[in-house]
Amino acid sequence: MTEKKTIPEVMDQEDLVLEKVDQHGIRWVKKYVGGGAHFVNWLEQYREIHGIEDVEIEEIDSRGFRCFEIGKEKMFRIWVKETK
Repeated sequence: MTEKKTIPEVMDQEDLVLEKVDQHGIRWVKKYVGGGAHFVNWLEQYREIHGIEDVEIEEIDSRGFRCFEIGKEKMFRIWVKETK
């Protein structure tokens, strides 16, 4: 039996997702999670600063987030490639 998580539990879990390593061994750092106009604004800024090729987006599950469900909006993470 799967227990449904509360929104605070889901957000606490999301706070633990800080980085990822892709199939090429490149490290990516999470910079933003959300959607709507704020997402678009942050995405444009990160692309301007880091370049389109060094910014990725990942759609994540927005079920349970009433504001996203009502607006039928998607939720995303913005990842920026780590540079040394």
